[in-house]
Amino acid sequence: MTAPRTPSGRISLMVSDVDGTLVDKQKAVTPGTVAAVRRLRDAGVHFCAVSARPPRGMKILVEALGLDLFGGFNGGSILRGDFSVVEQHFVAREAAETGIAMMAGRGAGIWVFADNEWFLTDPDNQYVAGEIRTVAFQPTVVSAFGDHVARAGKIVGASSDFAMLEQCEAELAPLLGEGATVKRSQAKYLDLTPPGTDKGFAVREFARHFGVPLDEVAVIGDMHNDLPMFANAGLRFAMGNAADEVKAQADVVTTANDADGVAQAIEHYVLPRAARGG
Repeated sequence: MTAPRTPSGRISLMVSDVDGTLVDKQKAVTPGTVAAVRRLRDAGVHFCAVSARPPRGMKILVEALGLDLFGGFNGGSILRGDFSVVEQHFVAREAAETGIAMMAGRGAGIWVFADNEWFLTDPDNQYVAGEIRTVAFQPTVVSAFGDHVARAGKIVGASSDFAMLEQCEAELAPLLGEGATVKRSQAKYLDLTPPGTDKGFAVREFARHFGVPLDEVAVIGDMHNDLPMFANAGLRFAMGNAADEVKAQADVVTTANDADGVAQAIEHYVLPRAARGG
């Protein structure tokens, strides 16, 4: 664990990414992480999670950690621990259709998350099985997406052609304008999520809900779609398995997600700055 810069102010809220961060490579929350989060909350620090996953795909995580508040679709949906909705946003229909046309036209498999379901037209896409394991529910196979695109919390282009997805991201961002936020959540996934929302938006909403100033927020992530969190926090952690771009913008680089990186960050850096202890 390396710490090139370590702000010393009090921390009252910690916000974590999920895949590649809060869960290990088996998509499980380790006992060490569960225990660390419990100690953090006992010390008076709120803990929230935000993910590119659909809210339904965060159920096991929410239950394991007893989260009071969490965000799905990169912050497009904010929910309480009982899954009641605090706020919910959708991708603009025209932006959805434009994004689908470009990504599908270049060979990506398209997934539409809407109406609390996951819709796709190609169940044989190489990444479907892994996504089922991640979100813990089955997709619905359709011949066309129809009106579901008007209520999409997230649209994903899934492909092993990482360079193509990177190019689509660059081209779609100005093309879609205020209709959608476009970010890769992993090299193989390009996500269209609701306009004006990202993980930084989620951090601000969590902080507002708990009445915590942003300089008392710690965040932790591994991918470049986590960087909007970094712009809204007083203390920024990158996982040991994080992309180099993320590590470069972090205050602290912790251990990898298979080595209890979140727990290490909590124990060594956040608890000493806890609301009741700093």
